[in-house]
Amino acid sequence: MEITVTQEKGKVPVCVVHLKGELDTSSYHELVNTAQALYSAGVRSLLLDLTDLKFISSAGIASLHIVTKMFRGEKAAPEDVWDTFKDIDRERERRLQKHVKLFNPSPEVDYILDILGFKQFFEIYTDLEEAIDSF
Repeated sequence: MEITVTQEKGKVPVCVVHLKGELDTSSYHELVNTAQALYSAGVRSLLLDLTDLKFISSAGIASLHIVTKMFRGEKAAPEDVWDTFKDIDRERERRLQKHVKLFNPSPEVDYILDILGFKQFFEIYTDLEEAIDSF
């Protein structure tokens, strides 16, 4: 997987993490580590650009959950990726994420997010300006 990060200015500064390739067992650490570095640097508004993400596995889904917990200020360690599935059901009671949003999931990824019921956790945008202004 290839990750690039850009900064955008909206009402608040927004970091856009562009994911290209496959988010799976071999690459989920890259996303979690990138998010951790951004959070440690003071970033609090994160937009995950899924336009060029062609596949997401269960480990990739778990890494999204770890990132959202991290950006809520909760403890989230990359090695806990499988334990996060225990938490996901409890998350159904929460509202949409305020600090992590999704942009333009590819059809393949959108399908996976939908069948797993994961779309209910995120605001999802297809217009970049609208996504940036939503924070």
